[in-house]
Amino acid sequence: MAHVITIANQKGGVGKTTTSINLATYLAKMGSRVLVVDLDPQANATSGLGIDKRTLKATVQHALSESRYAEDALLQTDFDNLMLLPASPELAVAEIELVQELGREQRLKQALSKLSFDYIIVDSPPALGLLTVNALTAASHVLIPVQSEFYALEGLSQLLDTIQRVRQALNPNLDLLGILMTMHDPRTSLSSDVHAQVKQHFPGKVFDVVIPRNVRLAEAPSHGVPISEHDRWSKGARSYKKLAKQVDSRIKKNT
Repeated sequence: MAHVITIANQKGGVGKTTTSINLATYLAKMGSRVLVVDLDPQANATSGLGIDKRTLKATVQHALSESRYAEDALLQTDFDNLMLLPASPELAVAEIELVQELGREQRLKQALSKLSFDYIIVDSPPALGLLTVNALTAASHVLIPVQSEFYALEGLSQLLDTIQRVRQALNPNLDLLGILMTMHDPRTSLSSDVHAQVKQHFPGKVFDVVIPRNVRLAEAPSHGVPISEHDRWSKGARSYKKLAKQVDSRIKKNT
């Protein structure tokens, strides 16, 4: 049975898609069979893995809106052990249509139920709407990227409240896998102060590794490749490689 990890934070620009792509890639490099589910209408995880979203014949939208299983829309990426359930901008329409459907919160869980992977990484949109609720309902774990900036904790309480509501009503086994500090600049006291503050609020839940501000990491999506292919020796690549090892170890320890 797959470990389904939803990457969630309703704040935009905190590194959800970057984390989804690169965590998945390094887990695949470690030998796991991995699927990335792009559940964001911006479809950045799709383009970030080199897929032209204009040419897609089937996407995650079809699995959600037509109650189909996801096998019909799976794509093999250019990277070993890594597949993609892609998205397109039409996914925004699917979210509106889902509001009227019975069992609307369970659609993603149903779509993924017959897939055979070691890890499924779900890239959720920057909102606490129905798509994110679907992502949390389908997940066994949630990972929260938090930017190392002054407003880091703003909105986290709302996200944690949503997670708790999903636990109570839809998914009692949903586990907070951890909080990942992103866009960290060790040269500034602000990054260090925010990191310390988050660790104080969430003892034992903040990953040891931090993701730095890194030009090579920011460049990789424009080439349609993960950082391991763009510059595997960069600070960003080394950090995501460490994260994959920590995630794998943390999950296996609790399994």
